[in-house]
Amino acid sequence: MANQALMANAIRALAMDAVQQANSGHPGAPMGMAEMAVALWGEHLRYNPANPHWFDRDRFVLSNGHASMLLYAVLHLAGYDLPIGELRNFRQLHSKTAGHPEVDVTPGVETTTGPLGQGITNAVGFALAEKLLAAEFNRKDHAIVDHHTYAFLGDGCMMEGISHEACALAGAWHLNKLIALYDDNGISIDGQVKPWFVDNTAERFKAYGWNVIGPIDGNDAAAVSKAIAQAKKEATRPTLIVCKTTIGKGSPNRAGTAKAHGEALGAEEIKLTRESIGWTAPAFEIPAEVYAEWDHKAAGAKAEAAWNERFAAYAEAYPALAAEFTRRMKGELPKDFHQVAFDTVVAAHTKAETVASRKASQLALEAFTAALPEMLGGSADLTGSNLTNTKSTAALRFDAKTGAVVMSAPAQQPNQGAEDEAKPDSTADHAEPPHGVIGRHINYGVREFGMAAIMNGVALHGGFIPYGGTFLTFSDYSRNAIRMAALMKRRVVHVFTHDSIGLGEDGPTHQSIEHAASLRLIPNLDVWRPADTAETAVAWAVALQNQSRPTALLLSRQNLAYAPKRELGDISRGAYVLAEPEAVGLKSKKTAAVIIATGSEVQLALAAQKLLAEKKIAVRVVSMPSTTTFDRQDVAYKKAVLPKKLPRIAVEMGCTAGWWKYGCAAVVGIDTYGESAPAPVLFKHFGFTAENVAATVEAALRD
Repeated sequence: MANQALMANAIRALAMDAVQQANSGHPGAPMGMAEMAVALWGEHLRYNPANPHWFDRDRFVLSNGHASMLLYAVLHLAGYDLPIGELRNFRQLHSKTAGHPEVDVTPGVETTTGPLGQGITNAVGFALAEKLLAAEFNRKDHAIVDHHTYAFLGDGCMMEGISHEACALAGAWHLNKLIALYDDNGISIDGQVKPWFVDNTAERFKAYGWNVIGPIDGNDAAAVSKAIAQAKKEATRPTLIVCKTTIGKGSPNRAGTAKAHGEALGAEEIKLTRESIGWTAPAFEIPAEVYAEWDHKAAGAKAEAAWNERFAAYAEAYPALAAEFTRRMKGELPKDFHQVAFDTVVAAHTKAETVASRKASQLALEAFTAALPEMLGGSADLTGSNLTNTKSTAALRFDAKTGAVVMSAPAQQPNQGAEDEAKPDSTADHAEPPHGVIGRHINYGVREFGMAAIMNGVALHGGFIPYGGTFLTFSDYSRNAIRMAALMKRRVVHVFTHDSIGLGEDGPTHQSIEHAASLRLIPNLDVWRPADTAETAVAWAVALQNQSRPTALLLSRQNLAYAPKRELGDISRGAYVLAEPEAVGLKSKKTAAVIIATGSEVQLALAAQKLLAEKKIAVRVVSMPSTTTFDRQDVAYKKAVLPKKLPRIAVEMGCTAGWWKYGCAAVVGIDTYGESAPAPVLFKHFGFTAENVAATVEAALRD
């Protein structure tokens, strides 16, 4: 039997020493949750410190990421490549022990946490991906996908609304391999939470369809271990284990108080704590017997070796499935993807259809979802408007009794679009999926933030490329999860439709004004606002190839005419010359200006070019579907598209702020909120007419 008290006190010592050294951090939660970590990591979690990326490992998420020293201490003690020097450098520049855990920085960290509530939501995504991969790839006597997802979370995660969104879905999806341990210590930064947090958490989770265990004594490792063992037997429901703990446990004067939460204990209190818990080793020194108790390298190697044997047997029995599984877990696209992308873009160009770009997105998705079984789509209750469903992506459903993934479920189509809007024509009507496939279109319900963070978890787990849709104006709800995807460099695609005042009568609450500019400010997020079917297909192809960045697609409700193109190769560079003056009969006239436009406004630019040509004013039209992509191009290409000496006029139905960086002489945009009226009326009211664009160019040339 392990010396659980010794193991827990090692966490306490490292947590208080590291926070004291940094003079910054949160010692209370790691000290209070130490026994929880001992129970989980010491007796249940399946992992291999020598290979943090072994596929069938259990996933662990520290949702209350401010307790990062708990995780760093455990990773160090268990044998991960996280030497004691990194713990000494806690919260210091370029260390592997940042203030909050960061994936791809610290070995063993599965996701970047800190914004409360997102970690448990990522965990829901992890558990969903595990369940779907198991249903798709496991065969009788060959279970190659069989692991649990564990999460620690605290009062802050419970209070954040996103935990409601995600945990309700976890219950609906019967994610029985998701086990969450709630650190119920009753303390937050402002003190005792009783005056402002009166939820009956156990009943709340029971209402979600969870199995709830406890409250138990979270400072009793044996009791926690017993609860985890019980949770692992649950066949149809996720489990919440309510662990009553004392924040800052072991500290004579800080335990159970808000003072333990977010500041160093101080040298004198650390001395008293060491005496209280019987810890005699100096700061950052761990006795050999403690390392021996924690060391998981041999057990981890044995667990991974056993799985490798199972996978070898699986590969022998099902070589094609094994190869496909390996490809998908590596995040690689099929070998023929480039041909699929090429054919999809060329088909769009050849057909030259006039459709809304949301419809153009669905047309591209028809090709891509058929070719890429890893694409896992969805919508926040707007499927008929976002058009994220295809013939290949039946609705994801779970058996109400067994919780199993329903195979070969029929594709489900909504009867209408959102907000009494007529349902657009859908290519997915009456679709039947092939035999034995999982549903790949998720009805997230009205849960934009939860959807975004769940998709992050799915992407982090591996095996799927998640995408989900809502209206662009509601990207504000999911913004922080989008930011986290960009920070973590994960391939997640957000489909944002109804991208401007062009949605019409729904009015300013739904009309996006600042949202395109706002999303473009997020580092490492690609933002595309395509003008027609070819640009939309290119945007999707680029997004699917972006293994290290998320993408936001901003799509129109209204139909957009196809813009004739000389060639297609430069679209993927984010901006390209769409029409030179010679296209409107001015072959020998010197170009006087450049009109830059995105999305639906490209047609305005082309119409204005014709009006100006009648006055012998020659202008170039540049379509810029992705400013973020264009900004990464080399200087020579940028100069070729936007010559320095030519005045530039930008046209976009949104705030003007982001366009001045291109040296624009004028911007036709909107710096107020919209109005409720039919789209054509709004276009005229706000000056989005060819005549106004042409007049703006003339005024810029006069100035």
